[in-house]
Amino acid sequence: MGAVKDHMSPGDLFARGVTCGVDASSTSLDGRDCLRVALDPARRKGELGRDFGDEPTFLLLPETRDPVVIEAQIRARLLPDAPDYARGFIGLAWNVQPDRFEAAYLRPANGTSYAPLPPRNQRGVQYFAYPDAKFDRLRETAPGRYEAAADIRLDRWHHFRVSLAAGVEIEVDGTPVLTLDHRLLPSGPGQVGLWVDIGTEGFFSGVTVR
Repeated sequence: MGAVKDHMSPGDLFARGVTCGVDASSTSLDGRDCLRVALDPARRKGELGRDFGDEPTFLLLPETRDPVVIEAQIRARLLPDAPDYARGFIGLAWNVQPDRFEAAYLRPANGTSYAPLPPRNQRGVQYFAYPDAKFDRLRETAPGRYEAAADIRLDRWHHFRVSLAAGVEIEVDGTPVLTLDHRLLPSGPGQVGLWVDIGTEGFFSGVTVR
């Protein structure tokens, strides 16, 4: 594979990345160069559990690697046609294989600063694995174990960091929000993806994999 490239510019990602169920474009937001990612129109008109809903919907980074840390500045807006249950789903995927991947994402509309009613106030961040350990299955088998509260908001930049050195540790703006001593899939080299779900207009900047 050659040397791992720590930081990838939005232009590089746009030129070399591969879309899977999403549209992507290089843009600028508040003077920051970034990448815009949203589900493609066909996916948005599809069915939950087939076209969206913890599905493989991401811009794949070009290299295959076994990362220890993945981080990015991320920002989510709701699209005009977002369904009522949309929460601004945005995050990072890794260990992406043809039939599996792991991911962690934010639900900014569930941020604690909005004071959502329970149980939404404890569902700001989510870790899951495709295809057998998506959010609904995890809530059924291990309620509250793979999601947690977070101080996040829509249309605001957040620094999102996933550490895979020992299990999974997720940080938002430098604060640990979810720590697990295990992973839902065996670790191994795979692609990394910039992940979004239904109703989200997502922006990514400062993507780093090491």
